[in-house]
Amino acid sequence: MCGIVGYVGKRQAAPILLQGLHRLEYRGYDSAGIAVGSKGKLRIAKRKGRVRELDALQPQKFKGTFGIAHTRWASHGEPSDRNAHPHCDATGRYAVVHNGIVENAAALRAQLTERGCIFASDTDSEVFAHLIAFADDGSPLESVVASALRRIVGAYGIAVIDAQRPDTLVVARNGSPLVLGIGDGEMFFASDPAALVRHTTSVLHLDDGEIASVHADGYETRTLDGAATNKPASTLPWKDEAFDKGAFAHYMRKEIAEQPEAVRRALSGRLDRRFGTTHLGGIQLAARDLLDVRRVKILGCGAAYLAGAIGAHLIETLARLPADAEPASEFRYRNAVIERDTLYIAVSQSGETFDTLAAVQEIKRKGGRVLGVVNVVGSTIARECGQGIYLHAGPEVSVVSTKTFTCSAVALALLAIHLGRLRDLSVARGARLIEALQALPEHIAAILDREPEIARLAEYMMDAEHAFYVGRGAGYAVAMEGALKLKEVSYLHAEAYPASELKHGPLALISPQTPTVVVLPRDDLFAKNISTVEEVKARGGPVIAITHPGEASTAFDRSFEIPALEPELDPLLLNIPLQLLAYHVALQRGTNIDQPRNLAKALTVE
Repeated sequence: MCGIVGYVGKRQAAPILLQGLHRLEYRGYDSAGIAVGSKGKLRIAKRKGRVRELDALQPQKFKGTFGIAHTRWASHGEPSDRNAHPHCDATGRYAVVHNGIVENAAALRAQLTERGCIFASDTDSEVFAHLIAFADDGSPLESVVASALRRIVGAYGIAVIDAQRPDTLVVARNGSPLVLGIGDGEMFFASDPAALVRHTTSVLHLDDGEIASVHADGYETRTLDGAATNKPASTLPWKDEAFDKGAFAHYMRKEIAEQPEAVRRALSGRLDRRFGTTHLGGIQLAARDLLDVRRVKILGCGAAYLAGAIGAHLIETLARLPADAEPASEFRYRNAVIERDTLYIAVSQSGETFDTLAAVQEIKRKGGRVLGVVNVVGSTIARECGQGIYLHAGPEVSVVSTKTFTCSAVALALLAIHLGRLRDLSVARGARLIEALQALPEHIAAILDREPEIARLAEYMMDAEHAFYVGRGAGYAVAMEGALKLKEVSYLHAEAYPASELKHGPLALISPQTPTVVVLPRDDLFAKNISTVEEVKARGGPVIAITHPGEASTAFDRSFEIPALEPELDPLLLNIPLQLLAYHVALQRGTNIDQPRNLAKALTVE
């Protein structure tokens, strides 16, 4: 969501901070700002819009060797110059940038107003600056900030600078990620490692309830109560060039193209053809423990939830275990029954999704077993779960998830085979599934090579205002993901339904101007799905089919054929054309593909 960058060292801070803001643009935001300290004063620039609008104020000319910067995604107060971060106290001595939501902001604003504070913005974040100013009794800045934070209810990733303490920056975390980057005689910090890899790969992830005092020559970390927390630094697995678009016009298109290699990494070292099973070294549960599992519950948000829906279908089919997927944002707010014989799985690309993290913490509080399926090594959900499956998909910059969705579904397929082989899945059947997974990267690459065909399908859809996506079983989850991608990136309204449900209401909306995209593998339900297609055609609705090779059907206005895998694994391929379809519809409609309006990459607030 919002992005934080900070620096203290020997170099001029402003160019480093602005460079970091540009690297965080993919997260989604509505304004940006920077504060740089020098000679006992702070210079601040902030502006509604993209970082290039901030660049127009020429903050790169600010002199000073320490500072903070921020990109904002509005939660309190409309996007505007005055609501952009950093926020200051009345004297301009302290500057604060904040990710998260202060739940008691209204009460704190009322108390501070009674004490004579005049607020310059509509944000909840500004209360931090005034609280810190009132709390400063000459103690070290870390202690002052900790005192202010004890009055806060809610989530925060926060960074504070004081014009009169140029040697110290203070950062703290509660529910919103912050990472320290360790350099040579300089320190960095950011809400996302993407802003750090150009300068260092040695990092330290702050935990909730932790505060750090950051200096050019090092850092100290403590709890808010002052107890020292000592932890080793880790190494980022990504290089700076992984965050460049290369020859591609958009990050989304680059990341779609990276899927064959990303899937190879996700599968690497995890396939056992001899025994027809999979090796999942990150799962610290013995076969005996897994045999005690009687149900599987998969949790995620957005595309992660939909990958979970595919995974639940695979687990139920291959392992014969009751399995279902649920949005983590709903799960955490109902009084869920946590069962000892249920295996819970949290899926999150970033490993920082707030609702998913809260669900994990609730499951653990009630004694449940939870595995993580995440992409970012060392992320909060990965550390909170303590075990699970890393995707190894590489960094994903576009707001719209493509390769991490595919790799999440692949990871859950690996788990489904693993659980199945412990139960009723034969070694011969397991071996055929393993062989199909090994062939998956080549099949994805072959589909991507036929991109011009999909671009022509997009021409057929670009003038529509509404679209339906339908499928059955795991095909319905693929349809939901296809509809989500289309509306995220092209702003074309799209809804997904189980194929069998069209006749129970949605057929009323079918018209010649409303295309229906049908996810149509040639499986046991093919004939029934053709009946659904005929219902659409009878009402004048155009039909686009994503299907397998076979006898041509006159029911389709357009179709795109993909290779057939083992039937259970077909959803892993059926999804790929829908990603390209969404991309090309958006390209032809001229939308902002990598940064869709109103959306953010990593949702670290409710």
